[in-house]
Amino acid sequence: MQKPKNAQERIAQLRDAIAGSPDCGTSHYNLAVALMGLKKYDEAEGALNEAVGCSPTLAEAYVMLGSIALQREDVDGCLYYNELATKSRAGFSVGYGNMGFIELQRGNADAAIKHLKKAIVHNSQFVQAYTTLANAYLMKGLVDESITTSLKALEVQPDFPIPHHNLGIAYLEKEAYAKAIEHFDIALSMGYEVPEALLKEVEPHRV
Repeated sequence: MQKPKNAQERIAQLRDAIAGSPDCGTSHYNLAVALMGLKKYDEAEGALNEAVGCSPTLAEAYVMLGSIALQREDVDGCLYYNELATKSRAGFSVGYGNMGFIELQRGNADAAIKHLKKAIVHNSQFVQAYTTLANAYLMKGLVDESITTSLKALEVQPDFPIPHHNLGIAYLEKEAYAKAIEHFDIALSMGYEVPEALLKEVEPHRV
């Protein structure tokens, strides 16, 4: 197959592939990805439904259906599709991670922690799950657990600024100002925008 010159040509090639092999779930999924790139969400949704119809274990398609639901501000729909993703393929960490993130956004820290722990069990290198879990622990007032989780995130990805930001907040909660300043400064050096209110709170404690 000739390399496509643009997204429209890529979509045309994928439609041709589907015409020749309509039961290939991966082709429908790839078409959906291309359509999503052009923000053609309704067409992408149709292609994703075809994808899971052909390949019920294609968990990534359910995650993308969840993304479309979220695009429409349908949080319940997003949660539903990510749950289907975890049921369609055992141990699919991305689905659990997304469910944890959504539950945290809704203020359901306990449900978020449950899902995020599962995400990490299935993928011990899932750095976003660690950072979201650290946030969930902070929401629950479990500061030491949050610190442990953020340090684990940095073991996985040392150049990721969000764990440093979370550590700054956690150490601020413990009134360990020197450590809070250290981690806020590292987050800033990595280009992360630490909220001004937090920086003002630690500023009087700089040596």
